Amino acid sequence: MPNASIVHPRDVMKALILANCACCVVGHNHPSNDTTPSPEDIDVTERLVEAGKILGIDVLDHLILASDKFLSLKEKGYM
Repeated sequence: MPNASIVHPRDVMKALILANCACCVVGHNHPSNDTTPSPEDIDVTERLVEAGKILGIDVLDHLILASDKFLSLKEKGYM
């Protein structure tokens, strides 16, 4: 996978804790304009949801953004 960025739930949750958040919507872009979630997208979503449950921060959705469309992982049943 030539273009990838690994997200660690601890980094996301740290920012949310410091901002006193009770919930969040996460998102990232796919410059390829293909909003199909990768296995890594699904894995990190599951990890964020689980970390949020432990910390009391509800992850409401994970959006994949492209130049003219988006995909909701919640809407597609991934969370």
